[in-house]
Amino acid sequence: MSRAVIEIAEPVERVQAHAKDTAIRSIRATIVEAPTRRRHKLSNTEVTHQGYVLVRVLLDNGVTGIGEASTLGGPRWAEESVESIKAAVTNYLAPALLGQPALAFEANALRMSKAATRNFAAKGAIESALLDAAGKTLGLPASALLGGAVRERMEVIWALASGDSGQEVEEAKEKLRRREHRQFKIKFGFNRPQADLKRLQALRAGLGDDVRLIVDVNQGWTEAECIRFMPALEELDVALIEQPVSALQLEAMARVAARTSIPLLVDEAAFTKEDIARAGAMGCGSVYSLKLVKSGGLFEMKLAAAVAAAHGFELYGGCLLESSIGAAAHLAAFATLPRLEWGTEHFGPRILVEDLVVNPIRFDEFEICAPDGPGLGVEVDEDKIRAFARKD
Repeated sequence: MSRAVIEIAEPVERVQAHAKDTAIRSIRATIVEAPTRRRHKLSNTEVTHQGYVLVRVLLDNGVTGIGEASTLGGPRWAEESVESIKAAVTNYLAPALLGQPALAFEANALRMSKAATRNFAAKGAIESALLDAAGKTLGLPASALLGGAVRERMEVIWALASGDSGQEVEEAKEKLRRREHRQFKIKFGFNRPQADLKRLQALRAGLGDDVRLIVDVNQGWTEAECIRFMPALEELDVALIEQPVSALQLEAMARVAARTSIPLLVDEAAFTKEDIARAGAMGCGSVYSLKLVKSGGLFEMKLAAAVAAAHGFELYGGCLLESSIGAAAHLAAFATLPRLEWGTEHFGPRILVEDLVVNPIRFDEFEICAPDGPGLGVEVDEDKIRAFARKD
């Protein structure tokens, strides 16, 4: 055999050996309910415990990968609940992947798409676990498997969602004093618009003009309410308005976007690449929120970012109150994006009474730091999982 052939053959043999060693042996799902430090209110629900489905993937080489699916108050934000996610993983997605090579990410995504329609949170948790296991096997961070990091840290936004303006002002001031957060998203929609505006006025007065404020209506307003109340948001120098009207009313959202000087953040109105293209073509907003729960996988989320950018959207790293496990998965992808104009809002690990890992994600000088260890770079705290796991 010539030297040239040997140089080609040896790497191929190593890859084939890895493929055999990384065959998927088992996939297990566990429902976890972790208490939050305070109430987190949305337009259609209120959260005091955050529900997750923890997915563990075991490979033939003995390496275990971990992934997380997050919901927000059950099947209200999207159609999936922790119960449906666990059922989809156990009964449909896991059987489609057993025995397959963990590193075959695109092929495994195709297998999952054939096994179940949508179920994006469930698919995203499995793919995150596969990336974690593959990264641990190869000694590489998940970001390296996603194309390589172009940033190690990013600005992080904090959400104010208790509904108590006095408490929210003090909470924000403490975040500023500790140099943890200097941008704040205020949840609207669970009160009448006039009451929410009073909260916002109190926050602007208490925090000053230099703090960036974002409003998330969570589909809580009608188009008529947008016409009436958005001028007041403009006067209060709101930087961004997230999903003001129903996700089903794209034409109304486009009209609202055309009327206001504040950029609109498209969230629930666009899950898939096709949704993003449609929202962009219709002029529904100028910023897009990236979430694993909408894309169904980190590779697919990167494609969503590319489609959004091609349609003129700026990019915003969204969250669904993930623990450090889910946040680490998102950050692995966010770290690889050429652009992330609005940073991210992955404050979830800090709203939990106790995080689910022994090495929580680091926050520093108003930024969140992407883990750089193998895989997702976080280690599950098994004691916490046992304490918070739902007892069936």
